[in-house]
Amino acid sequence: MAHPPRRASIAGRVRGAGAPAEGSGAVGFGAAGGRPDAGRVAGGTGGGGSGGPDGAPGDGDGRDATLVGRSGPMAVPIETDPGPLVPAPPGPRRHRRHRRRRSRGERVVRGAVVLVAVVLLLAGSVYGYLWFRLGQIKSEKCSACVAAADGAPYNVLVIGSDSRAGDTGQAAKSFGSASQVGGQRSDTIKVLHVDPGAGTADLLSIPRDTYVQLSGMPSGTGLATDNKINTAFNSGPNALIQTIESTFGISISHFVTVSFDGVIDLVNSVGGIRLDFPYPARDNDNGNNNSGLNIAHAGCQTLSGNMALALSRSRYYEYEVSPGYWRYDGSGDLGRIQRQDTIIQAVIDKAKSSYNPLTVNAFLGSIVHDITKDDQMSTSMILSLAQRYHAFSGSALKTFTLPTAGGYSSVAGDVEVVQEPAAEQVIAQFLGAAPNQVVTPPLDADGSPITVPATTAPTTTAPGGSGGSGTPGTTTTTAPGSGSFNPTAC
Repeated sequence: MAHPPRRASIAGRVRGAGAPAEGSGAVGFGAAGGRPDAGRVAGGTGGGGSGGPDGAPGDGDGRDATLVGRSGPMAVPIETDPGPLVPAPPGPRRHRRHRRRRSRGERVVRGAVVLVAVVLLLAGSVYGYLWFRLGQIKSEKCSACVAAADGAPYNVLVIGSDSRAGDTGQAAKSFGSASQVGGQRSDTIKVLHVDPGAGTADLLSIPRDTYVQLSGMPSGTGLATDNKINTAFNSGPNALIQTIESTFGISISHFVTVSFDGVIDLVNSVGGIRLDFPYPARDNDNGNNNSGLNIAHAGCQTLSGNMALALSRSRYYEYEVSPGYWRYDGSGDLGRIQRQDTIIQAVIDKAKSSYNPLTVNAFLGSIVHDITKDDQMSTSMILSLAQRYHAFSGSALKTFTLPTAGGYSSVAGDVEVVQEPAAEQVIAQFLGAAPNQVVTPPLDADGSPITVPATTAPTTTAPGGSGGSGTPGTTTTTAPGSGSFNPTAC
């Protein structure tokens, strides 16, 4: 007997109607008394159904339905007598997704993409680190610097400062403290000519005792206007730059100042430099070791930063030709310049040969606190130069020395007197063009201006180029075999 359909007020969720349920074949139970809306119906595979009015198990029809009976706004008709069992139509078949295996070529491409991404990330990190490190370099305004056109050659003044400010401990013992040696002088004066287009760099050394008329000196310094060129730096780089521009017609676009500690740390950062000494050597100033140089034996050996600085500062260089017999080289400041150029070239080659991230970090860490630059030498400019000149070798650096001769001034004592016309020729060769008009010519030993000839074009061979000694007009006394006593790169 078929029961009439009854309506139950239910609220529920019907899942997968007409399909076999994934349940356990539970049955629904109506509440005692047959309350139509109190039955829970759980239809599972092969059983279940709607709860009967008297609470008896329902006759399951195999439908997958979960109905929770409770009073609510929704009402759906439920057949209490489902009649004959009719198989439900099959629902859509669920397919398990299978991940497609990538080919070897696809895996290689994906790996390459990841590798490139990592390299770019690391490069960006290294670039950012370099930017941070270089940003730590102290900067000063340069009112005397002349801006160069984009891409055009320009000159950088490199100053080795003998300031003892801040020196303590071993540094003060070796070089003297600020109370013992006051002020500052340019212990080394070099002009670096950079040609970005040609990718070349040349170096001109100006002897520190060159006798000139100082320019750009502030009032109240107490210094004589006619003086050694290195005294101009006592008033800062601007005065030295103006003096160079006025005396030699060389325009300066940037400057870099390096302290004693900077030289020491620079050499140490590359693990020292290798130089070959033909004889044992020392720096002997009337029985005093002026710079601390002490090379105990001949041959190729590694110099630490302290010993490299001592060699670069040695002005009373002696070499031992036989046991106990020492000979003074007699080259004075000119021989000192040659040794400085050798050190610079050795540092360039060592830095290039040992290039790696750790070396770069040590190199930058060693210089950022010991150098000062002009404020127009930006970080991006330094990075651009480093990128352009990263393959530059020390042997490619052409070196020039301004021709001078020793003299004595009643005002400044022992001085170096510029030799003309040789000096003008060297400057023209160094610049690759005629220098600017000279405003205040260099001085002879009596303090009179020296006639500077006009130069319209550089000569094909620079007197004193690439080594600097033996320049025309140089009258300093040198030992037999001059130059053979100086160290060379190993």
